[in-house]
Amino acid sequence: MSGASFLVVPQWQGSGSSRAMRLIDGAEAIRGDLPGARTHQVPVPAAAGESLGTGVNRFSSLAAVREATEAELALLEEPVVTIGGDCGVELAAVQHVLGSHPAGSVAVVWFDAHGDLNDVDSSPSGAFHGMVLRALLGDGPDGLASTEANRLAPAQLVLAGTRALDDGESAYVTDQEIRVVAPGEFDDPDAIVNAVAATGATAVYLHIDLDVLDPSAIDGIGYPEPFGVQPERLTEAIRALRRRFELVGAGLMEFAPESPDAATRDLPVILRILGALTGPTGGPAEAR
Repeated sequence: MSGASFLVVPQWQGSGSSRAMRLIDGAEAIRGDLPGARTHQVPVPAAAGESLGTGVNRFSSLAAVREATEAELALLEEPVVTIGGDCGVELAAVQHVLGSHPAGSVAVVWFDAHGDLNDVDSSPSGAFHGMVLRALLGDGPDGLASTEANRLAPAQLVLAGTRALDDGESAYVTDQEIRVVAPGEFDDPDAIVNAVAATGATAVYLHIDLDVLDPSAIDGIGYPEPFGVQPERLTEAIRALRRRFELVGAGLMEFAPESPDAATRDLPVILRILGALTGPTGGPAEAR
């Protein structure tokens, strides 16, 4: 995995935060520590964009970035680690992976404090970063929602570290029988490995919103939620998954530092996560 490519997508238009523009700074701060020869970037429109009657704020810009990201991904070899930007960046990345592998072979592990499972009708804000997972499951406006060729099935999804669901999201999780690994279960890395094994998948895509972490571990997040996952537990879970399943892609999202100095303070934690995604897993073969 040391040969992974990185794709930086400093999209902010999917965020509902008043600090959304800081996502650009966060993506650029992370980019500064990535290997230049293996790092690529998608240009993001400066314009906020229009909803065009879809119920999704800034829809036009989001759709344009999705198309540009898909075009760039088509040129890169797996695995690609996509760096956001807001969680809406994951739309093209996950759709690309699902469309490139047999149906049911890839599980998506959504490391996130939030479900991102609202649809247009249930969303309290109209911000797409709270709808992206639902769009991956096929519910959303044309131009964003997955089609049959790249749609995620509820049975292939595992929510991990999730602890803040809207009422409509909770009902959807229950109705669709989506697997959830709570923050307290991260003490045992096998809990998340077993959840993914139950999907029947042989490969994984790992989405990481930095707000999955406990707020005591990181400052530069727009929507902190208490009682989160500690960094060492998150990295242990990532490595455990990589030892068991093929990693076909990953995303690291929602870094919104208040200043360059604040970004510098958070980067060691972020680099540890990137190391877990791309470095040695600590498996028996590597120990020899």
